[in-house]
Amino acid sequence: MGRHNRICLKGTINHCYNKTIDGFLIFYSVSDYLVFFTLLCVLAPRFNVVIVAVALMPDHFHLSVIVESWSGLWRFLQQLQSMFVKEHNVTCYRKGSLFHSPFGSAPKMTDKQVRTNLAYVANNPVEMHLVQNAEEYRWTFLAYAVSDNPFSKPISRSRASQKMKIALAIVDSTYASAKHLRYPILQKQFASLTKEEGLQLIDYIITKYSVIDYSAAISYYGSYEKMLMAIHSNTGSEYDIKETFIGKRDDVYAKMTTMLMSTCRFRDIHEIISLNADEKIKIFNYLNGKTEATPRQIAKYLHIRMPSDSK
Repeated sequence: MGRHNRICLKGTINHCYNKTIDGFLIFYSVSDYLVFFTLLCVLAPRFNVVIVAVALMPDHFHLSVIVESWSGLWRFLQQLQSMFVKEHNVTCYRKGSLFHSPFGSAPKMTDKQVRTNLAYVANNPVEMHLVQNAEEYRWTFLAYAVSDNPFSKPISRSRASQKMKIALAIVDSTYASAKHLRYPILQKQFASLTKEEGLQLIDYIITKYSVIDYSAAISYYGSYEKMLMAIHSNTGSEYDIKETFIGKRDDVYAKMTTMLMSTCRFRDIHEIISLNADEKIKIFNYLNGKTEATPRQIAKYLHIRMPSDSK
């Protein structure tokens, strides 16, 4: 990411985004998304950053934020990325940087530019064939503007299983301590729950931690319904950023994960990142042609650097 635009306008929307080095995948599992999201929500208030829109994609993220200053935005994103990468590296048995430096950013100076940006961010998963409508993708968090549990049944604490009660208590305690949720805690709790309980816990965590200012986004449209209509009718375009994509659809990554986990070789999908080169080539050959993933997408999924990748 180049320093193509480092203007930061106080009190208005600033679009921030970053991709991983070499396009490597970073979000493989629910735990990846939740560690990043709870970190985001814990850190944003500390740096006086207002989160207006979010899209977490397999190999990058987008944030639309309102900030006080460029220095505050820089410190916030540096802290967010640094803390996440440290946690991610431990889980994936890897070392080194993961995100580009510096991150990309661009201010939105007019209401039209803001609406275009919000549509663009929201429709990232639509453009990459993850969902048909932006609000159907959990990691745009749009559905949580109008529901605490948009992807699961409501939780009844009195009727919840003992394991679910323990999981909820851990989330409550961690949140009360103003700390983010870490991989070991999340992985342990999800492993103990049923599939339905897992979905309930995801919704609970997101609702509990979320600091997204939905009212700020909705104010540009008049209502939540009008905002969705606008997002559905216009995917938005960003003329002040240069975003490149690997492949035409991102649903292939989940398909590859399902295929590999079904072999029962891996207890945790993150194990593929720490495999040696020969083992990765074997898995590459196994996956090649079994989904719509391009060879380069498979390489990025396995963290294999290709000769054509930028240094």
